[in-house]
Amino acid sequence: MLMIGDILISDDVVSEQFICNLDACKGACCWEGDYGAPLEQEELRTLERIYDDIRPFLSPAGRAVIESEGPYTYYEGDAQEFGTPLINNGPCAYMTYDENGVAQCGIERAYKAGATDFKKPISCHLYPIRVERHGATGMEALNYDRWDICSAACTLGKKHQMPVYQFLKEALIRKYGEGFYHQLDAAAKELPQLKK
Repeated sequence: MLMIGDILISDDVVSEQFICNLDACKGACCWEGDYGAPLEQEELRTLERIYDDIRPFLSPAGRAVIESEGPYTYYEGDAQEFGTPLINNGPCAYMTYDENGVAQCGIERAYKAGATDFKKPISCHLYPIRVERHGATGMEALNYDRWDICSAACTLGKKHQMPVYQFLKEALIRKYGEGFYHQLDAAAKELPQLKK
């Protein structure tokens, strides 16, 4: 376990390899699972603000759900957090498909087209890292989430020797800043010596 400031980082974030392989999984993380993508508090307001801008980039079914239920949902049960709404308990309401049948984020499509300044929820950008918040201490823990639908991403990551944290450099900088990322990178490079 590494610690940078008040953020705990699982060794797996540094030691495991990963490169998203959409050709293999077709973006299954957008439609698999019991809940929508976790959302941070400020993202709730952002999704309300940008909806008209991203609406043209969403599927008819996704628009129908969002216009009926709202741009986010509170999930009870194990989740106990806000997340993106789902279409009939299946795909994320913001999910679309490209011409090859690969799932894409409609928010990210709108971002790439210059229609919004919001790329996508940070939980999606950081995946396969999941952020766990410890309410009593205010600390956050970054954990590597193993999911069988990502087995091809693990294989590709191993082939190219790409650690999870390096694959997610842009997302980690977006969430925590460049200083955090450089400290993580330096600590990751020292970790093998520390374990001897």
